Amino acid sequence: MSKYSILFLFTVLFMFSCKNSNEKIEQVQKQEITLYTHRHYESDKVVFEKFEQETGIKINVVKASADELIQKLESEGKQSPADLLLTVDAGRLVRAKNKGLLQSVDSKVLISTIPSYLRDQENKWFGLTKRARIIAYSKERVKPEELTTYEALTESKWEKKILIRSSSNIYNQSLLASIIANNGKTEAKTWAEGIVKNFARVPKGNDRDQIKAILAAEGDLAIVNTYYIGKLLNSKDLVEVNAANAVGLFFPNQDDRGTHINISGIGLTKHAPNKANAIKFMEYLVSKEVQEIFAEANYEYPVNASANTSTLLSSWGSFKEDNLSLTKLGELNKAAVITFDEVAWDKGPNAQ
Repeated sequence: MSKYSILFLFTVLFMFSCKNSNEKIEQVQKQEITLYTHRHYESDKVVFEKFEQETGIKINVVKASADELIQKLESEGKQSPADLLLTVDAGRLVRAKNKGLLQSVDSKVLISTIPSYLRDQENKWFGLTKRARIIAYSKERVKPEELTTYEALTESKWEKKILIRSSSNIYNQSLLASIIANNGKTEAKTWAEGIVKNFARVPKGNDRDQIKAILAAEGDLAIVNTYYIGKLLNSKDLVEVNAANAVGLFFPNQDDRGTHINISGIGLTKHAPNKANAIKFMEYLVSKEVQEIFAEANYEYPVNASANTSTLLSSWGSFKEDNLSLTKLGELNKAAVITFDEVAWDKGPNAQ
């Protein structure tokens, strides 16, 4: 064999070796996903670690507020390392979709597991857990048979009794959006005006603070998310435990549309560099095992019907939930914000 033939063979082998090496490096690099998340729960950390152990796929977690993460995705564009956006409230997921930050996912697992009203019609985001926005009432000063619907909270007997967060809170915006969707803008505005007239105080604090205010007799009723009560009951702070034990839970509108629910949910980013692994992770999150971890550790209701709820959630009883498409919460968010402003929600009853 001539020296030229040997040189040619060596060159071919070298190039083949480099190609294989590059493919192996690429495969190693792809054994990861980057998750932009607004959630900050220990249960999530447990789930992430289990996924890494079971699949060998590393999860790079970037935490920030939902608004910051959405803005980050916008500014990064095609260069974004993010594969997934995980946040709370359907309204935020709709906002991310409308900004063109998410892409459709063709997954039989996700579509068959998650009810249609808990996911985007184009499959650009999916609900992972549910929380109900219920009425917490003082066990000492209110009888549960006095309660019926969200609408009935505007009755005069509840004057100076109602505690709730400010209008800037996304949970309240979504609740009002659901009332607009179900009852129309005019009736929704009348409802908001009636609630303001019945405020026990100017809106302030988070859901935990509303429940503590019932214990302190600042008001008798609070509109809060269920999982906050679970967190208070299992708090290391005795005041928080006492506050949770002082209230009962009432699921409104059981004789008509059902109780308003919202979700934490996830979407595949438009420029996800690790799409296949990201979808694998999304499917993992709706598995029976993981859904039960969320229910037990974070007091959230599963979206997977085969998953069991926690003992605490079961003790609160079953309830009829409003099956309004959660897409409406995003579509009507602006109308809800405008309505809150029109009724001077954050200024309280003295402003009307």
